[in-house]
Amino acid sequence: MSPDTSLRPLPSTLDDVVTRLEAIRQDAVTSGSRHGYFAALYHRVTVAVRAGIVARAFEDNERMGRLDIVFANRYIDAYDRHVRGVAPSLSWAAAFAAGARPDLSVLQHLILGMNAHINLDLGIAAATVAPGTQLEALHVDFNRINGVLASLLPTVEGQLRDMSPMLDLMSGLAHDANRLDERVGNFSMNKARDAAWAFARRLTAMHSDTARALDIAARDTLTAALALKLQEPGPASALLGGSDRAAVSEHIRILSRPATA
Repeated sequence: MSPDTSLRPLPSTLDDVVTRLEAIRQDAVTSGSRHGYFAALYHRVTVAVRAGIVARAFEDNERMGRLDIVFANRYIDAYDRHVRGVAPSLSWAAAFAAGARPDLSVLQHLILGMNAHINLDLGIAAATVAPGTQLEALHVDFNRINGVLASLLPTVEGQLRDMSPMLDLMSGLAHDANRLDERVGNFSMNKARDAAWAFARRLTAMHSDTARALDIAARDTLTAALALKLQEPGPASALLGGSDRAAVSEHIRILSRPATA
C-alpha cells in the first residue's frame, strides 16, 4: 500500500491554529522528534498573539487575526507536507532535515525554524493578507509580531539554561544578554523582520503571478542557504547551549512550560 500523502485541511481560526500546534508539539513529545522545539515556541507565540487580539492590543485586531492564521498555516502546511513525504519549501525542508542531527543545539533548531518562518513565510503572509496598497497600513502591527516574540525570549532563554548551564557563560560574554537570536550565525530577528517587510513590498508591487512566483522561489533558495550556515557550529554547539543527544522529549516539555511570575 502506498503511503497517504493527502494533506489535512488547514486551520481557519486562531483557536484551530493553537489546537493544531498543540497536536504537533504532543506528537513530537511522543516520538522524541526535535521538530517539537519550534512547535513549542510557536505555540507559545501564537497563544500570546491571540491574547493580544482578545485584549484589542493591535491597530486592526481582525486583520491581525487573519495575518496570524495565514502566517501559521504556512508552517503547518510545511510540517504536514514533511511528515507525509510531500516536499515543502526548500527553507522548511532544510529546517526539518536538521531535526535528524543530534549534534546541533536546541537553540540552533529553534533559529532554523525562525529562519524559514520569518525570512520566507512572513513576507508572503503579509502580502496575502494586505495586497497592493493595503500593505502600508499593516506595518505597525507587522512589527508587533516580532515584538511579541522578542518579549518571550527571556523566558525561553531561562528554559534553555535549564537544559544547559553553558548558556550562562554565553550570556556573560554577550554584550546584550537578551539578544538570544544573535548567538547563532549572527541571525537577527529585527533584521529578518525588516527584510521580510521589504520582501512583502516587492510582492505587492508586482502585477504578474509569474514574477511573484519567481521572487518567492529565489527568496526560498537564499533562506535555505542561510539554514546551512546556521548549522555550521555543529559539534561546537556546546557554546550555544549544548547538543541534545538525549532527553529530546523532556526538552520539548521544558520549552512548553508556562512562564513563571
